[in-house]
Parts: sequence; C-alpha cells; structure tokens
Amino acid sequence: MNLPTKLTVLRLILSVFIIFILCFPFYLINVQFPVYYVAGVGMDLKFLISGVVFIAASVTDWFDGYLARKNNQVTDTGKMLDAIADKVLVNSVLIILAANCYIHVIVPVVIVLRDIVVNAIKMEAAGKGKVVAAIKSGKFKTATLMVGITLTFFYNIPFVFINKGIDVANFLLYIAVILSIISGVQYWNMNKNIIFTKED
Repeated sequence: MNLPTKLTVLRLILSVFIIFILCFPFYLINVQFPVYYVAGVGMDLKFLISGVVFIAASVTDWFDGYLARKNNQVTDTGKMLDAIADKVLVNSVLIILAANCYIHVIVPVVIVLRDIVVNAIKMEAAGKGKVVAAIKSGKFKTATLMVGITLTFFYNIPFVFINKGIDVANFLLYIAVILSIISGVQYWNMNKNIIFTKED
C-alpha cells in the first residue's frame, strides 16, 4: 500500500469518526458536549471538533491525488478507494447536517442524485474502454461544497460576526447544488454517445 492510498484510507477513518461523533447518542452515556457562546452565537463543541476533522480529511483528499500523480503511484485500487472515501466523507456529512436542520434537505438530495448519475456514466464508459475525465464545473462544485460544509461546521465564522444577514455557508452550498446540476448535464452531454454506442 503506497502513501497516497494510506492517506485515502486515513480519510475513510476520519469520515467514520465524524459520522460517529455526530450520530452517536452521547446522552445515553451521560456525556454532553459544551456549547460556547461567542457574540451571541451558540457553538456546539461536537460540531467544532467535527469541523476540524473534516478539514483534516479534506486536506488528505488533495494530498493523496497530488502525491499519486507526482510519484506515478496512480493505481486502480487507489482510484476506487479515493472515490469511496470522497462520497463517504461529503455525502454522509451533508445528510447528517440536513437531518439536524443545519442545511436544507435539497442540498444532499441533489448532490447524492448527481453523484449516482455521474458514477453510472463513468462505469458505463469504463465498461466500453473509455475514461471519463474530471471537468472544471465538477471541480468548482467540489471546492464550493467543501468550503460551504466547513463554514457550516464553524457556524459561518467569521461572516456571522461581520453581518448576521450574510449566510455565506448556505450560499456556497446552493452554488454547489447549481454546479452539481450543471456538471451532471455536462457529463451526460459529453458521454451520451459513448453510452448509447453498441459494442462490436
């Protein structure tokens, strides 16, 4: 197992930790996370910890791809684990945040549905010997999504102190939803000829 793959596995472990800390009923074991109030904003330590771990996991996402390309260590196993780790990290967090009413439910619904469609396109294309490359709109979607989730974990800091009417976290998440739809349509248009081409 090379270093990029180890970083991917680490991201999976960090993702499971985030899911655990956000979903485990700590009240059953008489554990309660403190809530800190800064300038009238209540901040649950559980979400702050999750935010720090989410940032760490996101950093590994960048490094594993960078190192794999730099050291020519790109493997099929690494690519598969990377795709799984990405979805486990982002989609699970979006679902949990929506379940706790921190974000609108439309965000995880659109993101997850888009991922299903795009992954289906990639698998169909791969089955016919074609590689579906990443596109810019998809990369912008990922960037805005990661920043939006991070700001949500940290209660929209520092923007909540600048102007409480500006919800940058949710704004970025909605931009990510729009970019998800755009990139999904682009993936379809770019690969529909491959999908509907009969194999010899």
